[in-house]
Amino acid sequence: MKLKKKFLEKSKKVAEERINILMNQAEKESNSGKTERSKNYVILSKKIAMRMRMPYPKEWKRRICKNCGSFLIYGKNARVRTKAKNYPHVVITCLECNSITRIPIKTAKK
Repeated sequence: MKLKKKFLEKSKKVAEERINILMNQAEKESNSGKTERSKNYVILSKKIAMRMRMPYPKEWKRRICKNCGSFLIYGKNARVRTKAKNYPHVVITCLECNSITRIPIKTAKK
């Protein structure tokens, strides 16, 4: 039982490293204008996370469009705005498919 647990921990660590490598490659390819290749890297990293049954890292999850799967580079293929109407939040708009993601901002309680 201990061996199986150690193996799972080690394989999850390797999977996390591979996800980071793939997402860094997706960022480089997206910066150079090769969006299809960056989408393939994103799909591969998501498959690795699903196969290992581990949550996708939050810092990468917010950089991927949920609708078209493209890697979002703020200012290039994504627009970022802050809004305070109703509740304070950040609006990220993908400029390829025009989908909108809203991320709430936590405010300090008085």
